[in-house]
Amino acid sequence: MSVIDNLISALQVLPGVGPKSAQRMTLFLLQAQRPGGLELATALTSAMQEVRECSVCRNFTEAAICRICNDGGRDPRLLCIVESPADVLAFETAGGFSGRYFVLHGKLSPLDGIGPEDLGLVQLGRLIQGEVDGAADGDKNRVEEVILATNPNVEGEATAHYIVQMLSAEPVVVSRIAHGVPLGGEIEYTDGGTLAHALQGRRNIG
Repeated sequence: MSVIDNLISALQVLPGVGPKSAQRMTLFLLQAQRPGGLELATALTSAMQEVRECSVCRNFTEAAICRICNDGGRDPRLLCIVESPADVLAFETAGGFSGRYFVLHGKLSPLDGIGPEDLGLVQLGRLIQGEVDGAADGDKNRVEEVILATNPNVEGEATAHYIVQMLSAEPVVVSRIAHGVPLGGEIEYTDGGTLAHALQGRRNIG
């Protein structure tokens, strides 16, 4: 396989990029954007080597603890649980939420072999119980409200239900985003106004 073929094949790991799209990208970089291609290669290598999961919330970060967990202006009593780092970006872009996050990096899916241990739920339990250091002030802050912001589809609802059961013995209020997010939709593709309304209209479920 040639160098060009290798690049075309490698680009197909990106979502929505098939052989034809990968071929167009490759030829564009080689014909018109070689400096940009080299810059892309450097940035991609740095990101793959340096980005890790936050030791507190599991969001992507270059440091041991992400900027949100390190932000003394965030309310540690509010914890919003989301499926992916893209959901964190969506909520942060929408604005209006002053708490912190916990990123599952997926959702329960027995058919795909994804269970509770794959979603960091043991770490979530420790965080809820105040056993995880790393807040901006260095204290072990007790979470008072957990906002479940998993996607409103079958797997997302099953994940939310599991977490509700897991936290049933904990002294926390558990709420679920409800209004505005369409059934079967994806949070990362929902507009900011809708997300803000969904947070404001959350309801207790446990």
